[in-house]
Amino acid sequence: MAASDRPKEACGVFGVRDPQQSASHLTYLGLFTLQHRGQESAGIAVSDGTKILVDKDMGLVANIFNDHRLQALPGTMAIGHTRYATTGASAWDGAQPVSRGADGVYFALGHNGNLVNTATLATRFPTEVFGSDSDVIATMLADDITTRGHGNLTDAVTAVLPQLQGAFSLVVMDETKLIGARDPHGFRPLFLGRLDTGGWVLASETPALFVVGATVEREITPGEIVVIDDNGVHSHRFAEVQPRRLCTFEFVYVSRPDGILAGTSVDAARRRAGIALAQQAPVDADLVVPIPESSISGALGYAAESGIPYGQALIKSPYIGRSFIAPTQAHRDTALRLKFGPIVENIAGRRLVVVEDSLIRASTFRRTVRMLRDAGAAELHLRVLSPPYRWPCYYGMDTGDRSTLIAATKTIEQIRADLDVDSLVYLDLERLVEAINPQPAGLCTACMTGDYPVPIPRPAASRQP
Repeated sequence: MAASDRPKEACGVFGVRDPQQSASHLTYLGLFTLQHRGQESAGIAVSDGTKILVDKDMGLVANIFNDHRLQALPGTMAIGHTRYATTGASAWDGAQPVSRGADGVYFALGHNGNLVNTATLATRFPTEVFGSDSDVIATMLADDITTRGHGNLTDAVTAVLPQLQGAFSLVVMDETKLIGARDPHGFRPLFLGRLDTGGWVLASETPALFVVGATVEREITPGEIVVIDDNGVHSHRFAEVQPRRLCTFEFVYVSRPDGILAGTSVDAARRRAGIALAQQAPVDADLVVPIPESSISGALGYAAESGIPYGQALIKSPYIGRSFIAPTQAHRDTALRLKFGPIVENIAGRRLVVVEDSLIRASTFRRTVRMLRDAGAAELHLRVLSPPYRWPCYYGMDTGDRSTLIAATKTIEQIRADLDVDSLVYLDLERLVEAINPQPAGLCTACMTGDYPVPIPRPAASRQP
C-alpha cells in the first residue's frame, strides 16, 4: 500500500533485562527491527539498578541514536518504543517511553495499541493535561502507587489494567524489574524471548527477538502480566479469558513477513491469501506485479496459483521514508516518483495483475495507476489481498474518519472507475481468515465488518458519520 494511503500502523515496543549486556544497545537493535511499526518518534529508557534515564526524540531510530548517545544510557535493563500517533498529537510530547515518579517509585512505560475509554479515565484527573492514552495509563499507575502507599509497581499494574478498555500491549519497568502485559482480547502482539546469557526480552514481533540473539519462548497471552526480575519470569492473570481478537491487519501488512504470529508465518499467510485471491478472481494477463513491499508475498502466491509469471513493475527506493514532506499536489507527485521507479520494459504493452495488500483512502494509489498507464500498461487488473476497509480502527491504527475510507463511500464498481483500472476484486473475508488461520475465531475484523469486539463509547465513535 502506498505510504499516504496507509493507516498509521500500530507502534512497536521492546524490553530487555540482561545482566551481561548493554541494554541500550540491545534495545536500539530491537527498535531498528520494529521501525516499520512507527516512524514518527522513538525512545529508550534504561535502568542501571538504581536510577532510570530516558532519551527520546522525533524521527527514525537510526537518526536519533548513535553510539555516543547509547553510551550515555548505561544499564542492564531497558524498554524502547517506536511511535505513530494513534491518539494525541504528532509531537515530541507524545514520544515514548513516558515516565513518572510516585511515592519513591520511578517507572517508564511503552504502549502499543489504543484505548477506547481514555476520555472517561481522564476525568479522574481534572487538573492533568494528557497528550495520549499512554499518558493516562502512566498517571493512573502513579496515582495507584501514591494512593495505596505500597511503592510496588507490579501491584499498581495489576490494579490499573482491568480498568482499561481497548487494545494495549505494554512494557513497563522500574529500577529493578521489567513488566510486560497484554489486553484481554490480545489485539496487538507481544512476545517473550530468552537470551543465551540468561536474559529475557519482550518485543512486538519475533524478528526483534531474533536480531538480539534471543529465542522465542512464547507469546504473552491475552490478559496476562509477566514480571521479569532477579528471580526470573513470573506470570499471573489480571483479567478473565476473553475471545481472542488479534488484529487481522497484523497479517495483511503491519507485521514483518519474516515474523511468526499466533504460530503462523506471516509470509506464508500472505502467500496463502494470494493463492486464495487467484482462485477467487482469475484473469488473463501477462504479469503479476506487487505494490512494494507488503504485497510481495501475496503477489508471489497469486502468480504461483494462476500460472502467470511474477515480475516487478515498480522499484521502491530504499532511501525515501514515510516522513517525506509533500505539502502540495506537485510535491506529492514528485515524492511518488522518488519513491517508485517504473520498469517500462515490464509494463509497456503488458496486461498486468497489480496486487495490493489493501485500499484505505487510495489517494496515492491513483497516482500509482497513472504512473503505470504513462509507462504503457495495456491493462491493469487490481487484486486486493483483503476485503474492503469500511470502518475506522479504534484499537491501534489511525485510519481517520469513516468518510475518508474509499470503500465506505463508494461501491466496488465506483472504486474501479475512480482508480482507472480494468477490473477490481477484493479477497473475500472468509478466504482471508482461512489463509491466516483455518479456525475462524481469534481475529478482529472490525475494520471490514463494523463488528467491534470492545464497544466504542460515543465520543470515540463520533469519528463515524
